[in-house]
Amino acid sequence: MAKKTKTRQAKQPENAKTKEMDMNREFAEGEFMATNHGVRINNDQDSLKAGARGASLLEDFILREKITHFDHERIPERVVHARGSGAHGVFKVYESLSNLTKADFLQHPELETPVFVRFSTVAGSRGSTDLARDVRGFAVKFYTREGNFDLVGNNMPIFFIQDALKFPDLVHAVKPEPDNEIPQAASAHDTFWDFISLMPESTHMVMWLMSDRAIPRSYRMMEGFGVHTFRFVNAQGESNFVKFHWKPLLGVHAVAWDEAQNISGKDPDFHRRDLWDAIERGAFPEWELGIQVVPEADEHRFDFDLLDPTKIIPEELVPVQRVGKLTLNRNPDNFFAETEQAAFHIGHVVPGIDFTNDPLLQGRLFSYTDTQLIRLGGPNFQEIPINRPIAQVHNNQRDGYMRQTINKGKSSYDPNSLGGGYPAQAPAADGGFTSYPERIDAHKIRARSKSFFDHFSQARLFYYSQSEPEKNHLIDAFSFELGKVKTVAVRQRMIGILSLVDRSLAAAVAHALRLPVPDAPEQPVNHSFPADADPAEYQPIQVEATLTRSEALSMAGTRKDTIATRKIAVLAADGVDDVALNAVRAALESAGAIVEIIAPRQGFLISANDVRIAVDHSLLTAASVLYDAVYVPGGTNSAATIEGEPDAIHFLNEAFKHCKAIAVDAGARQVLDATYFAYKLPADNAPQTVEREGIILESTSAELVKQFKKAIASHRFWDREKPRKVPA
Repeated sequence: MAKKTKTRQAKQPENAKTKEMDMNREFAEGEFMATNHGVRINNDQDSLKAGARGASLLEDFILREKITHFDHERIPERVVHARGSGAHGVFKVYESLSNLTKADFLQHPELETPVFVRFSTVAGSRGSTDLARDVRGFAVKFYTREGNFDLVGNNMPIFFIQDALKFPDLVHAVKPEPDNEIPQAASAHDTFWDFISLMPESTHMVMWLMSDRAIPRSYRMMEGFGVHTFRFVNAQGESNFVKFHWKPLLGVHAVAWDEAQNISGKDPDFHRRDLWDAIERGAFPEWELGIQVVPEADEHRFDFDLLDPTKIIPEELVPVQRVGKLTLNRNPDNFFAETEQAAFHIGHVVPGIDFTNDPLLQGRLFSYTDTQLIRLGGPNFQEIPINRPIAQVHNNQRDGYMRQTINKGKSSYDPNSLGGGYPAQAPAADGGFTSYPERIDAHKIRARSKSFFDHFSQARLFYYSQSEPEKNHLIDAFSFELGKVKTVAVRQRMIGILSLVDRSLAAAVAHALRLPVPDAPEQPVNHSFPADADPAEYQPIQVEATLTRSEALSMAGTRKDTIATRKIAVLAADGVDDVALNAVRAALESAGAIVEIIAPRQGFLISANDVRIAVDHSLLTAASVLYDAVYVPGGTNSAATIEGEPDAIHFLNEAFKHCKAIAVDAGARQVLDATYFAYKLPADNAPQTVEREGIILESTSAELVKQFKKAIASHRFWDREKPRKVPA
């Protein structure tokens, strides 16, 4: 174990944050057990009693300390984003952005900024599955030399609501229903869709939620977005609007919905395990930071409002500039101390990054601090090692729960003379934060800008931008979710909302639910208006968008030129052709893939050449949903055994059903003939290529590898879904 730790540490780079946190690390190897106040423990097996069978004594300080700590080991769960997974890494900018921002970490290409990233689901509890249909959190803490900058985002670029005042209502609606605490980690129930059907501003976000973006293949294969419009401010005081993006270098990929449900049963930690294992192997996940920059003079040139958090800036209108790279290269040493205690705050900005009047962003500036106060025990949560900045902290704040800093001196106020006037205020030239002097001249009012009333044009743009398989998945997702809604009136109302996006979409969902598409949606469409307002004043406005399609909104065109980190299952048994198996495995692993041998039994195989081959999993413990592709090597006895194993045939049928690449040596043709999709193959042994729906049947290992790699990189062959003729 110690050897493994040393190996892992050797490959992981040191940085300022790593060294700072080392002061708080405990390595128990070779050490004696002690209490929290340092007294060595002689007996950790028995409590102090009045005689061997007598009552326990109150004076047993070792027992009381141990039990008390155990009783308080769990802190309050996050209300949202409770289930998460984190990792350490670094960020480097490609070239100075001094023309746009004075933020120090965006100035120096040679500078490595330490980061901690936490991914999460939103609606479920800590014990829920990774594979729920849900938004994914993508929060990045930059430990910059000027203080911490937290880019707190999601894997979707927009949000459900336009004003933070509605956030509690949204969360209450999507959480398990309060009377029975059902369902867990799911939006497929009455209260959520009741709320959504009355809030047309949520329509665009619901389109994203019902898309494949809501069930990513991996945290490493999903985009991230800052959601809000921020400001960049440079040293000259010039401001530009900015949107933040994270672009994964492995491409953006998803799993099938049926597959996601199966994975939840087979391995509910699928995404957590995937991230951890990739970093442990040294296959460090990478994203490029992208920015969309809009000059202040162009604030009103679009047919949507830049401050509306339910809107994107289409990349065709403002291209994403890739300006830096994020690399995750170290797993946490302790999940609780780091991942669970990590406290992100959208208000943690540094000089050169500032806020806009986005009403959702403004509300979040309050919410994050308030949340951490109760979740992490008080105002000193930023002194917890994972949250502590690498920049020095000096201020006049004192005391409170869990205070760790030992402040010296008499003065804890400003101005003071007893402390020499320190800590002193920092001039802007010395890094002092100054807010952008945006002009504000308006009456106090509770209202919403009319420019926020277009709720359907970008929802329509998103739908029209999807590939045909993606559109089918959207229809299936709406049909599944609304099919779980018991109140028919809510289903009918939601079909009316969908008809304002696209009537063919509404018709397809209505057909699945055996409901009509109304000539006009229920009135008023929008139920989110003040008590004394005229509902007509709050109805959605129809806007003809500049674009009818945006390629960036579809996952179909994402990167498909690598098989790095893809998991390949090899179905084999005794008598396998080890020459072919080893040739294919070596070629796939050299391209960065992970190859695992699946056999009828655990342990090892004896090949046709009497070579012992280690088995990674048996058919009992493995499942096709945990892999990206399947390979069946030749060998007469191996093929005959696999053909006769129902679990192995099910493994292949299920992989086919989920549109994955399948490669088979010609010598194992009989295995394919036993599947439900054998009709896809010609009667003879003619080679099958990638174009043949990703089923590869080849007699030479070299040609099989060539075609198989191409098929795996394609991710999925979604056209297989339409016939839906394969039971699995």
